[in-house]
Amino acid sequence: MRTHLLEYLEDTVRRVPEKIAYSNGQDDMTFAQVYRESRAIGSFLQARDLRCQPVVVFMNKHPRAITAFLGVLYAGAAYVPIDEEMPRIRIRLILDTLQPRALICDSQTARAVASLEYTGAVFGYEQICQTPETPAALAAIRDAHIDTDPAYVVFTSGATGVPKGVVACHRSVIDYIEAFSEVLRLDESTVFGMQVPLYFDACLKEVFPTLKFGATTYIIPRNLFMFPVKLVAFLNTHQVNTLCWVVSALTMISAFGTLDTVVPHTLRLIAFGSEVMPVKQLRSWRKALPDARFINLYGPTEATGMSCYFDVDRDFADDEPIPIGRPFRNTGILLLGPDNRLARPGETGEICIRGTALTMGYYKAFDKTAEVFVQNPLNDAYPELIYRTGDLARLNERGELVFVSRKDYQIKHMGHRIELGEIEAGANALEAVRMAGCIYDAEDGKIVLFYAGDLEPGALLAALRDRLPRYMLPNQVEPLDRLPLTSNAKIDRVTLKQMHEHKKKEKQHG
Repeated sequence: MRTHLLEYLEDTVRRVPEKIAYSNGQDDMTFAQVYRESRAIGSFLQARDLRCQPVVVFMNKHPRAITAFLGVLYAGAAYVPIDEEMPRIRIRLILDTLQPRALICDSQTARAVASLEYTGAVFGYEQICQTPETPAALAAIRDAHIDTDPAYVVFTSGATGVPKGVVACHRSVIDYIEAFSEVLRLDESTVFGMQVPLYFDACLKEVFPTLKFGATTYIIPRNLFMFPVKLVAFLNTHQVNTLCWVVSALTMISAFGTLDTVVPHTLRLIAFGSEVMPVKQLRSWRKALPDARFINLYGPTEATGMSCYFDVDRDFADDEPIPIGRPFRNTGILLLGPDNRLARPGETGEICIRGTALTMGYYKAFDKTAEVFVQNPLNDAYPELIYRTGDLARLNERGELVFVSRKDYQIKHMGHRIELGEIEAGANALEAVRMAGCIYDAEDGKIVLFYAGDLEPGALLAALRDRLPRYMLPNQVEPLDRLPLTSNAKIDRVTLKQMHEHKKKEKQHG
């Protein structure tokens, strides 16, 4: 039984040492290089007595950054990824929360580190990766290891504006990687195309299965996501066969007709999640790649990664939701109604997760942890934690779990409870709409829909009248060339709200 994530690397390097593990299309690192440099970093850090402590890795998205993560694990510490594209204020808040004693940077990020007023020790990757290995010290760290030691801390958004650090242990990550790999049928021939930034837990889907199987991950340069044709060419050039992307990244390709020009012909598996996939976009992808598997994934950071999956096995109507299916092996899903009873078939309830996949909670935030990591209300016999996700779902007539909305996307408007996600789904189902995002102006009592597409606002509203009840119709419709996206390629609703507020102020003063 595995108890440490580095066992994946140690098994694989003996088998395929010279195979490329991680590459960005220009710089490659073989398993032997990753192994050698990560052990060197671990040997350097272990002398600083950082066991179970957070070590920040502030590096560009590159194979060396992943190697630095593994080096931190060799030192018995927990890696904390941050990136130059993160706002400076967010980085400072993270550092204030962690008070880390050590930070690893590269030559490109060293100047940014100097501007952060960080007072801990700063180590350059290029220097510490050349440290002579200390096998006895690394072995002693491993002997003291238990599988509930922390592996990483990643930060999610906080409702108060202060990011929350989710702490995951080796046990939960191993459990997740084993179940995830089984569902996706990954193996040594898998070639990933990594879309997400390294400071999201979503990158686990590529980082550790690559080590487990001796697969290969190509880290896709960020700038290619602005040029869909070049992006697809990158996938084809490197014979990428597996994508685990957020929905917006996929729809950016299909919604703009890229698949009519060039097809990522080497793909055999496309897994998507984090947002609701519009059926018409899924249909475009399935038409372009009729022999590929498509899997809808669902899961929160607080449960390590993805918790549920649906292997797309049929066609869907434009207004029919794609299920999130069923839980991964060794993961339990409870659908709880407002009175903490199990929701009946067809009834909406909150998704609550139980099992080994649960993370440890939030770093130095015991109060926030206690709000959502709670005793299972269905179990009055012994302590059993569940994570209350804040996501609403229901079981369809086939017994499949169907995502409905976030609790915080649910509004009260004109006396009705409304899911903003349902309005977005209605707009996304229209052929001439490429992407849609909805916000609610509580001050003015207005539903505001932003969209990118070829319809005029009046025509869009007219089309929505055939799909939505009157009380759900947007009060304001705003066309955009492109919807703003977060660094993880999700629709950036915070920016949409800011755009709306700015327009309101202009009208008030104009």
